[in-house]
Amino acid sequence: MRKGLRKAKAAPRAWQRMLSGRRLDLLDPSPLDIEIEDIAHGLARVARWNGQTIGEHAFSVAQHSIVVEEIVAHVQPDIEPRWRLAALLHDASEYVIGDMISPFKAALGVDYRTFEDRLESAIHIRFGLPAKTPVPIKKLIKQADRACAFFEATQLAGFSEAEALDFFGAPPAGYLLHIEPWSASTAQARYVQRFHILSEAAGYTPVPAAFDTE
Repeated sequence: MRKGLRKAKAAPRAWQRMLSGRRLDLLDPSPLDIEIEDIAHGLARVARWNGQTIGEHAFSVAQHSIVVEEIVAHVQPDIEPRWRLAALLHDASEYVIGDMISPFKAALGVDYRTFEDRLESAIHIRFGLPAKTPVPIKKLIKQADRACAFFEATQLAGFSEAEALDFFGAPPAGYLLHIEPWSASTAQARYVQRFHILSEAAGYTPVPAAFDTE
């Protein structure tokens, strides 16, 4: 066959089928292809610290996210429910891309961050939040994220307290945490439960089933 008549090679697949039946385009994610059940299922099975933690169960991103939301409320008790929901969802994109440790994210550079931001925006829109989290809220969530990381590092990941203080800073005054990693099924159920409590408090109305595309 002459070169000019060769069949064009199909583009690599850039979507993932979820257990809900949704097919999420990873390069151009649509909010309508995002379901909280898929997020919870994925996050409950994504291990923090690349799984390098003690205990029978990995410490999942789902459980981490629940703790971060709790810390946010501890630091700012009068925070609006929608921003507590944003805290719960702060790592939701990892249900697709996994939990990469910070040094590796830095090595990958801006392209990875752009991809992560695009997916996060789609998740926010799906659940009634602004596509971009306001900077003060983002800083608060980051503070809570680092506080949770301090407890994880010292209790699960083999860091000394001095090392954890150097990398993550001290947790907020008055907040104590003893971590017992949950099973995947427990983390998944509690994540979904917390989502529904916060979304109802924030006045979020789920997209009707009529919008389903499958």
